[in-house]
Amino acid sequence: MKHRIQVGVLVSLILFGLAAVALYANVLLRFSPDPEIGGGPPFYARIERLENGVVLVHNDGEWAAITFYRDPAIVPADFNLLDFFDPGLDIMSDAARESLTVEGFEIWRIAPWEPGADSAPIQEHSFGLGAVPIWFVKMGELEDAYSDGALYMTEMESLPSLNKGSAVYFKETLHPSQAAQQTKTQVVAKGTLDQGGSFLFQVEETHDELKHVVIQFK
Repeated sequence: MKHRIQVGVLVSLILFGLAAVALYANVLLRFSPDPEIGGGPPFYARIERLENGVVLVHNDGEWAAITFYRDPAIVPADFNLLDFFDPGLDIMSDAARESLTVEGFEIWRIAPWEPGADSAPIQEHSFGLGAVPIWFVKMGELEDAYSDGALYMTEMESLPSLNKGSAVYFKETLHPSQAAQQTKTQVVAKGTLDQGGSFLFQVEETHDELKHVVIQFK
């Protein structure tokens, strides 16, 4: 009898979960370096200029942390990182897919290629593939670099305080402001630094405002 009750509870939980997913999301799209899966969203790194002109970058007031979802080597020299999205990036190409440093999935109300689709998914979940590039730089230097409204890879590379990290663990949950009712970004990452030592990086962002940021070097 006890066994039957446990099985019944398990089945009920599974059916409830499936119903919740069906209600909450119409389309789930995966992204991965796998050639049989899509190459992910058309962006390179987590830094962007918002509609009000404010540049949003994860920082604790002293250090900024810029996560690269693709190999930094693939970023075009003339691409302004503040634009975030690159409409010229062919996400279905082998080069774009193989450059991914994360894999995961997106949840859309309507498939993005269908009429009436939102400009972004309602959720996105990314998981590191074992070596996610996260570049740390003094916030003041970064602000000076993009004060003219642009930020290029050559400028990033030349910043004196730049310390490149590689996250052995990376997890990001994103509810984009373009589609989600409760927008947020949550990041947890840890790894090693090119200059020696290790780092811990955590972010909680809500409605494009940083609520909690931890950047620790050891």
